[in-house]
Amino acid sequence: MTTLEERKLGDSIIRELYRDPDYIDDPVIGEYVDGLWRALLAGARARGELTPELEERYAWEVLLGRDRAINAFALPGGYFGLHLGLVGVVTTRDELASVLAHEMSHITQRHIPRMLSQQSRQAPLMMAAMVIGMIAASKNPQAGTALAVGGQAALIQQQLNYSRDMEREADRIGYGVLEQAGYAGRGFTGMFEKLQNASRLSDNGDWPYLRSHPLTTQRIADMQQRQRSEGLNPSAAPPADLEALLVAGRARVLSRQGVDVLRAWASEPNGAGFSSQPLARRAGALYAAALAHAQLRDLPRAQALATQLALLVAGDMRAARQARLLQAELALQAGQPDRVLTLLPTGASPRSQDGQGQAGRPELLLRAQALTKTGQPVEAASLLQIWVSDRPRDAGAWQALAAAHAAQGQVLRSLRAEGEAQLAHRELAGAVDRFRAAQDYSRKNPGSTADLIEASIIDTRLRESQAALAQQRLDEAKLR
Repeated sequence: MTTLEERKLGDSIIRELYRDPDYIDDPVIGEYVDGLWRALLAGARARGELTPELEERYAWEVLLGRDRAINAFALPGGYFGLHLGLVGVVTTRDELASVLAHEMSHITQRHIPRMLSQQSRQAPLMMAAMVIGMIAASKNPQAGTALAVGGQAALIQQQLNYSRDMEREADRIGYGVLEQAGYAGRGFTGMFEKLQNASRLSDNGDWPYLRSHPLTTQRIADMQQRQRSEGLNPSAAPPADLEALLVAGRARVLSRQGVDVLRAWASEPNGAGFSSQPLARRAGALYAAALAHAQLRDLPRAQALATQLALLVAGDMRAARQARLLQAELALQAGQPDRVLTLLPTGASPRSQDGQGQAGRPELLLRAQALTKTGQPVEAASLLQIWVSDRPRDAGAWQALAAAHAAQGQVLRSLRAEGEAQLAHRELAGAVDRFRAAQDYSRKNPGSTADLIEASIIDTRLRESQAALAQQRLDEAKLR
């Protein structure tokens, strides 16, 4: 199986995941995970695990899902999925990085094509069709026709299960990548124990591509032995990681736990003995409580708790930033855009992962929305345009840019931004529709020289999208 075939297979699956209601583009958690991910990619590159060919041809993208399951999975072509349920149980960045390192190693060692190499060349296409069908069935029990391929389902499910040797290889190489990236090896042990305690010992059977971790005491013991060989104490408690606990609290609330669970989290700071708990425990609980109150439409109480949290974690730069972002998010929801601009002024704001004094994606999107709401869409568009020029696959930023242009009455630019957002999510048909709408608008409403340049760009993007869509439909025809 060539890298091109594997990437096409991954692309066909990822289009469905972007459409899935459980997919979430959360700027805060997404940036946090991306910081870990980029460091691990650098570590794999330094160790020689990530070859130039794989780095160029694979996507290396991590998608977040609202699923409450404590799980993560790898897909063909360098795509990865991470459930908020897993993010919600971690207590340190080392633990979350260990999961990502393990899944990354499945791809760098090409475990999926190694399994498929034993099958016919039609197996990848057949598998893609099966995955799409399983997604439909998992969301709609009545969609039985999606699984009408009979016994092939069990066969493909069996093909997708990693062998024990591959799991051990992903553990071993992932451990090396984790340490190369600057994270502590104890993250593996801590995460394995959490997964084992949560009884995530095998795939949940919903989707065939999910990569769960069949944890055993031998695998945990192996990681502990590795740490002892390095002169480390595997039983030593890791230092408190306030930012990781705040992000975990956010993940728990956003994973759609239900109203009763939200109410329980919202009331936790009111419990007896809460003030005597360790700072890290109180910080995580306050974050979750504030966000839970927001989900329950009690914004005044949510903002009060967020202010309390900000005071509590003021001494930790990264945690203080997360608290400030939460305050700004709640202010925007409460219809206080001016407060957002006060909390997130223009200029330096330390990012969670590198602390290099640069504003990150959450600040950008919150400020852009606030600027648009306060009658400053030109400034918002300027900020967003610079961002998407460097990061053209940021669908959320393109959507925010479309809103900023629309607020200015710049219909042509707004339609083009909507098309770019569709492209970022591999929705080629949607992109063609938006670019065509922009093209029609340009013909009916010829404007300035700048509009003519924009129209020319739209014509080019439309042709590119149509060609890509034609190729996509040709590939999909082979599935039938």
